[in-house]
Amino acid sequence: MSTGGLSQERLGRMHDVMAGYVERGEVPGLVTLVSRSGEVHVDAIGMQAIGGSDPMRRDTIFRIASMTKPITAAAAMILVEECKLRLDDPVDRLLPELANRRVLKRLDGPLDDTMPANRQITLRDLLTFRLGIGAIMAPPDQYPIQKAIAEAGLAPGPNPPQQSPDEWMKRLGNLPLIHQPGEVWMYHTGSDILGVLIARAANQTLEEFFSERIFEPLGMKDTGFHVPAEKLKRLPPSYMTQRVTGALTLHDDPNDSRWGHPPAFQSGGGGLVSTLDDYLAFCQMMLGKGRYGRERILSRPSVELMTTDHLTPEQKAEASIFFDDKSSWGFGVGITTRRDSLATVPGRFGWDGGVGTSAYSDPKEDMVGILMTQRLMDSPLPPNVFVDFWTSAYQSVDD
Repeated sequence: MSTGGLSQERLGRMHDVMAGYVERGEVPGLVTLVSRSGEVHVDAIGMQAIGGSDPMRRDTIFRIASMTKPITAAAAMILVEECKLRLDDPVDRLLPELANRRVLKRLDGPLDDTMPANRQITLRDLLTFRLGIGAIMAPPDQYPIQKAIAEAGLAPGPNPPQQSPDEWMKRLGNLPLIHQPGEVWMYHTGSDILGVLIARAANQTLEEFFSERIFEPLGMKDTGFHVPAEKLKRLPPSYMTQRVTGALTLHDDPNDSRWGHPPAFQSGGGGLVSTLDDYLAFCQMMLGKGRYGRERILSRPSVELMTTDHLTPEQKAEASIFFDDKSSWGFGVGITTRRDSLATVPGRFGWDGGVGTSAYSDPKEDMVGILMTQRLMDSPLPPNVFVDFWTSAYQSVDD
């Protein structure tokens, strides 16, 4: 039997595979969602905490980390459509901290061994992560610039920055770029800068803009940069893997959570919390080419532009730990360019969150898949629970 083009029998197989991760103690609990052609299948498995008695639920609130990035990119495109921002204009007018950039002559060189930037940083550079600075995929403190980024409190990680946006930008502006603008893809930092740019362009906090222009129109009532006190019981602990033993240890306790109060920095790169149904509304809007019910958040051309491959083969090769010959990057979203597995359908787009979440939309299959766990990823490579979720979701397609 199938509904919405999904096999109920095969969805049962997906349940068994996902339940295995809970039974083996690899995650305390998880929630899965597969939506296809209007039919939505949700499965909540396990508990919210190790040794706890509160079951995982459909309305559990998760730290979605880098799944914030597509929302931030969509917000920027709203401002582009209103001609308040332009893709190829320098961002210096609103982000003077990024004016007159200097660029390291070599990655392993001293911070003062620089040359002038060939050009100014643009909004397009921020959206495509080609602004010239970002996460350095190397052991900590291997390079002087890496150490300087960490000492300034600017290193990308699972927790939002601790500084105010103005202080964060000031510290970033004191550092040289690692590459010339437009040349190399570097992860994460572009989205955090983008969040500051959006707030300054709109003359609002980032959360106010998100709420008015995206969350409220889409009915995303549980999404924001912190969890109000009355909802904290729905926020589970998050866990990380202990490197030596492999055991799960506490990363963030809801009783004293970093997300339990408004943050100093509303991180466009990874600061949001959300629920399964809230994030589904955003994914369905993107799948609907900017429309959700009677609401139009973006134009169809904007969504098409966001989900287009914007990287060169050389840029993808430079970021091979994230990309290969079947995937690339658009505006704030990863995209699939070639099929080599059940889930890698060309045109599919979305992203993963480093605290253990994954969400992609597939226009060809009219399908959205979302996995929510509270176990931090150990590397940029997707963990087995992600791989098996996506395999299980696609094997359930029944037409």
